[in-house]
Amino acid sequence: MADQLLSLVTAELAAPADPRAVAMAGAIAARYPQAARAVLFYGSCLREKNLDGLMLDFYLIVSDYRAAYGKSWLAAANRMIPPNVFPFEHDGLIAKYAVLSQADFARLNSPAADNVSVWARFAQPARLLWVRDDEARRSAIRAAASAAPTLLSLARPMTQAPDDVLALWETGFSLTYNAELRAERKGRSRSIVDADPERYRLFGQAALAQGLPPSPSAAQAAKRWRRLQRRGKILSVVRLAKASFTYAGGIDYLAWKINRHAGTAIQIKPWQRRWPLLGALTLLPRLFRGGAIR
Repeated sequence: MADQLLSLVTAELAAPADPRAVAMAGAIAARYPQAARAVLFYGSCLREKNLDGLMLDFYLIVSDYRAAYGKSWLAAANRMIPPNVFPFEHDGLIAKYAVLSQADFARLNSPAADNVSVWARFAQPARLLWVRDDEARRSAIRAAASAAPTLLSLARPMTQAPDDVLALWETGFSLTYNAELRAERKGRSRSIVDADPERYRLFGQAALAQGLPPSPSAAQAAKRWRRLQRRGKILSVVRLAKASFTYAGGIDYLAWKINRHAGTAIQIKPWQRRWPLLGALTLLPRLFRGGAIR
């Protein structure tokens, strides 16, 4: 039965994507000719027919950080606080891409991860748009296939309906939103599942049939989630600080994200662009009011 989930993930990652997104993935990989191993496309833009004006989301998987950056300080930053995030433009589209090594991508999709940021995303639909070779393809697929079991195993002790697959997904996504500084409206976890309930039913049943990683007791799970939530929010702030150095226009993206999901109308002031770290910190109260931090 383990092959069933792997087959579902393999087929989903290989499903067609917008040709412009495919071209952008190739262009991202071309920036790292010695290190690029795979490029994955994920996020809400997968469901959009018109990508113009949207911010596309990619993960670039590299062999290792030294190969990607040489002796730059970026290698150490990516290793200590993964991932690094960069803006990108290609063929009239805009995007951001996060950089992870193959080893970190596998670890952060597994139960060994100390934060939810990667497995929460790859438990959802994604596309594998560029790979270096067959080994890189297999590595990316294996890592992504461990995301759903990780989420479901940690969510199962926290729900009163552990055998209701869709309720299990909703519980998991709700918990992950509470573990990040993410400006999402109430009910977002349900809307993710409602967008394609049959997909989540199939993936959930396959994950349950193969056997989930050992789930902690309810008390242990609650403690684990409290730890994930504290660490996740701290890491979000640290990554935000790092992004002010690695991501030109990062504060504009943060404002766009909050406006989109919290229904606000933030306008970035010139001084906030001049001092993006300080400016970003001034936006954090909006995250509280938007319900992203609880």
